[in-house]
Amino acid sequence: MSRLLFFAMFCLSAPVLAQQTPYENLDSLKKEILELRADVDQIQLNLKTSQNKFRRGIAVATIGYSVTIAGGLMLGRKNDELGKGLLIAGGATGVTGTILMVDAFRHLTKKRSREF
Repeated sequence: MSRLLFFAMFCLSAPVLAQQTPYENLDSLKKEILELRADVDQIQLNLKTSQNKFRRGIAVATIGYSVTIAGGLMLGRKNDELGKGLLIAGGATGVTGTILMVDAFRHLTKKRSREF
């Protein structure tokens, strides 16, 4: 009789136990999915920021090195002083653009702060 009573109690309590476990797993799964979504959003933001800075760096470097080339072409002619000035200004602008391009990669490694 006690075995039958134990078996009956086990059968009646099994569905209750089975229903509690999936909800607990479901909550942790939802939390994990939300964390992954936040990570993906942060990665996309970092990529967009990096892309914008990289494009800006390419534009500045291209303009700077083009001015440097123009200044080099003016050397040895009647606008020699202007050519020297363009070489210096274009070189500085080109280096600045190159630094902007290299700095753009810094945004790829940024991580979001954990708010737990």
